[in-house]
Amino acid sequence: MGKIQIYTDGAAKGNPGPGGYGIVLLFNGQKKEMSEGFRLTTNNRMELLAVIRALEALKTTAHQVEIFSDSKYVIDSITKGWVFGWRQKGYKGKKNKDLWEQYIPLHQKFKPNFHWVKGHAGNPMNERCDTLAVMAAELRTLNVDEVYEREQAGEEGLF
Repeated sequence: MGKIQIYTDGAAKGNPGPGGYGIVLLFNGQKKEMSEGFRLTTNNRMELLAVIRALEALKTTAHQVEIFSDSKYVIDSITKGWVFGWRQKGYKGKKNKDLWEQYIPLHQKFKPNFHWVKGHAGNPMNERCDTLAVMAAELRTLNVDEVYEREQAGEEGLF
């Protein structure tokens, strides 16, 4: 059985600022690209959301999933088990609880292996994901990262 290879990248212009993610899924000679942009977000949110959206796009658990990312934030949080400890402690003092809560059931379902790739170092799939993420962040019409924007507004005393 073949393995599903997933390459992901996230970007934010300004951090926080307009952001996006890019995904390349590879399986048995097939390739699918995905991207999405948001008007106000962070690079770490986009890095994590890319992994979430990629796993959500999978239709089967019959194949091993290999995820390639240049995000130490995402990879270390998962492979070193930090996120599971954060969850037990209610994510006290940690960011992106909403996304981690979306990720954990997908982790349990697909049991992906993670591989760190150096960003901007010539890896063709990582470079393509970066291009997709940046293009998504530059779209004229961007989605709203509702949880992030609500949290930012609350911190500024607008709610």
